Amino acid sequence: MSPELIAIHNFLSECLPFDQLPNAVIAQVVSDIEVSYHSKGSQFGKQDLDGGLRILRSGAAELRCAKDLLLDRLAEGDSFNLGGLNVEQPGIKATLIEDALIYTLPEIPYQQLRSDYRAFDRFFSSQRSRRVRRAARHEPVPNDMMRPLSDLMSNELLSVTPDTSIQKTAALMSEHRFSSILVMVDENLVGIVTDRDIRSRAVAKGLSLDQPVSQIMTPDPLTLIPSCSIFDATLFMTQRGIHHIPIMEDTKVTGIITASDLMLARKDDPVFLVQHIGRQTTTQELKRVVAAMPDLLVQWVHAGIRSNQLSHVLTALSDAITVRLIELAIEEIGPAPVPFCWLGFGSQGRKEQLLGADQDNALLISDEMKPEDESWFSQLAEYVCNGLNDCGYIYCPGNIMATNNNLRQPLKEWMKTVDRWMRTPTERAVMEVSIFFDLRTIYGDNELAKKLQTHMLNHTQSNSIFLAALAQNVLSNAPPMGVFRRFVVEQNGEHAHELNLKKRGVIPIIDIVRLHALANGLFEVNTIDRLRALVDCKAMTIVDSRNLQDALQVLMQLRLVHQAEEIVNGQTPSNYVNPASLSKIVAKQLKDAFGIVKDAQQGVKLKYRQGLG
Repeated sequence: MSPELIAIHNFLSECLPFDQLPNAVIAQVVSDIEVSYHSKGSQFGKQDLDGGLRILRSGAAELRCAKDLLLDRLAEGDSFNLGGLNVEQPGIKATLIEDALIYTLPEIPYQQLRSDYRAFDRFFSSQRSRRVRRAARHEPVPNDMMRPLSDLMSNELLSVTPDTSIQKTAALMSEHRFSSILVMVDENLVGIVTDRDIRSRAVAKGLSLDQPVSQIMTPDPLTLIPSCSIFDATLFMTQRGIHHIPIMEDTKVTGIITASDLMLARKDDPVFLVQHIGRQTTTQELKRVVAAMPDLLVQWVHAGIRSNQLSHVLTALSDAITVRLIELAIEEIGPAPVPFCWLGFGSQGRKEQLLGADQDNALLISDEMKPEDESWFSQLAEYVCNGLNDCGYIYCPGNIMATNNNLRQPLKEWMKTVDRWMRTPTERAVMEVSIFFDLRTIYGDNELAKKLQTHMLNHTQSNSIFLAALAQNVLSNAPPMGVFRRFVVEQNGEHAHELNLKKRGVIPIIDIVRLHALANGLFEVNTIDRLRALVDCKAMTIVDSRNLQDALQVLMQLRLVHQAEEIVNGQTPSNYVNPASLSKIVAKQLKDAFGIVKDAQQGVKLKYRQGLG
């Protein structure tokens, strides 16, 4: 096989649903493939109904019905067959929205594959039905995306033990036409093996097929629970680059969900946007992508997507923008002289970003760094921070950015800085270190971040003075409730008669939960994850944890709804709301949420009163 055909073979092996076909069949498909290039704006319509299956090797396309309703948005690896789509819904056409390289599988071999392989046929039948149904009903996809995984997952499970040979494992998968198989010890999940693992970890490396499957399995695979939404799973797979997720209820595997399943029911926009960001080549192009986010936010809010899901999506998009800027910077200034880690703090670190977030970032560099390496990292910081600002993630007013020399240091210097903050917890030191406790790797060597986080947490549990200083900071920001449960609003200025939902409600909850997490040495960063971990380690009751989760949900949802309204009205999204504009039921919910915050602050005062003065 020529290098060109090998490249096509490797690409198709990673694409849905070709990844479920036997290797020999993919090789035959490759021999039938026709390659063509098409410019942006090219259309495929009535004249192409018998044109076979078109697979996007690069570029992007939109599928629209006769009424010009958007049915689907396709990116690299996606495919379409106009003949099948037009059977029940005439007039569907495909338009390229980027220059595209297209692989075409002619109609006859395409239909033969559908006839011979049930999973292959089911993928395209379901895909067509979904698109046609959308056109007929004029229903937005996001509503379907809130369905639980239990509605979509497969309950047909195939499993082997760790000592089963690779050959026998592959034979079982081929016999049952499964693209993955679970590795179990008794009823405990210990690993997962996919078609890709067999190809890349065994066959490609010349590993003996008599070896146990434990040699190529992914140990302790990531899992989800049946109540997670299709939206959750789509984002989960996209962020982690995986295609199979076991579904667990308690400690038992109850099903499995694949990327193929999600392709049939996904909301395309968030996923497409993340992929689209990765293909941009300039800051200006990235800026245009970000400009679409406010309108998308309005759509998502109106579709009923929950605030925690939306904050994860918006954070994923922010991460993708940051990563792409780092990649573009490296293309311009050359490879890094030593390993490094780009850190996100605050809401980005916690995966809780909404619109209008400013930058909170830093550079953590290997101790191998030499003085002459500083210039490279300074250039990187300037490029990325300036790019983020151009894209709407404004410079941090407090200068918590990688362009700050103090926030662009080797690991050992970072540890010294943390130690200094811990020894002398001044008001400013407490504010700064609080931000840094919410750290997460956005790009680079995550081991560096783990070492820093471990060092920080090792200093918190036993440091009663520092915890007391954090507690004092928590108590300094009381909820905006006065006598007779009346809201305390701003008296003057641009936001007179309004209250800041973020500053007076969301931030106090985040601060309270962070304090408890640090006091118990927890590595979790996301606020909901911290609350769950606090229950698991018996540091918080289930009732208190759920109350704080509910309060956070109420405040975040109100922020999102209000921001969506401001966008629709042509205003800049903010965190301020006029309580007089709220319905009675929403106003009551807001008061109840503030009441929960107040009670939690009282709990902090009692628990950490020693040292508060």
